[in-house]
Amino acid sequence: MTVYDAKILGLPKIEDPRGNLSIIEQMKQIPFKIKRTYWIYDVPGGKDRGGHAYKENEEFIVALSGSFDVVLDDGRNKQTFPLNRSYCGLHVPKGMWRTMTNFSTNSLALVLSSTEYDKNDYIMDYEEFKLWGKDKTKETKSTQNEISMKVYEPLYTQIHPIGKSVFDCSLCELNKMHDPEGNLTYMYENIHVPFPINRVFYSYDIPGGEDRGAHAHKECHQFIIAASGAFEVVLDDGINKRTVQLNRPFWGLHVPPGIWASEQGFSSGSICLVLASHGYSEEDYIRNYEDFLKYVEEQKKK
Repeated sequence: MTVYDAKILGLPKIEDPRGNLSIIEQMKQIPFKIKRTYWIYDVPGGKDRGGHAYKENEEFIVALSGSFDVVLDDGRNKQTFPLNRSYCGLHVPKGMWRTMTNFSTNSLALVLSSTEYDKNDYIMDYEEFKLWGKDKTKETKSTQNEISMKVYEPLYTQIHPIGKSVFDCSLCELNKMHDPEGNLTYMYENIHVPFPINRVFYSYDIPGGEDRGAHAHKECHQFIIAASGAFEVVLDDGINKRTVQLNRPFWGLHVPPGIWASEQGFSSGSICLVLASHGYSEEDYIRNYEDFLKYVEEQKKK
């Protein structure tokens, strides 16, 4: 692979007066299955991040807000990719030395990865990377710090696979890695969420005070994060209602199928990030509230 194999890919952009939405579905918008995802925030303006390579991992990087550059180096050539649109992302092939630079103030970077975390997949020293690029059988020693990416106790022991009540929806504190160059929160499929991450989507350019959502799913699980700004999620099981405020990028709300959910009271500049267990299927949606109440009654009879 060379830097010329890296590509900026356009993403679907669904425009709406209540805010725009873009979707990333594995093996459709990106050429790999999503094994983990993380987002980088609170990066001081002008700071750099990264400065490492992966032997096997591929990445897809999106500037959810703000702007930054991704500099790729294959050991022979370098190429700089500016990212400054929420509906475009950079596919980074394996074997690239990758650095993220020139962060604007309040930037937010979303990264999707093709492999599970393996500290031995990292190369942290550039000179070692160049030697490895010439001979990929060569053993490398400058791996990632094991403690910094520790996989904590799985969260799915605390949350419910099927939503029969609004109280089956769980608010979870996520891992947060503090760094002077910006903070990072990460999630692995089937570990920090009780499902495979087949789809990621996010709402942005949302006017302050707007409402969104208002639907239920029959099979799809969702994990909702206020990656930027703040908003409320209103949950409804057909009997009870519950309102949960999301206002930190290291907190998330698991919404199992069978729960009516809507988002309201968005602050200006908010970004609603959602990890979903299923690819898009209109048949899985219940968009009419009366139909939802009928569905709840039918589920009770089973």
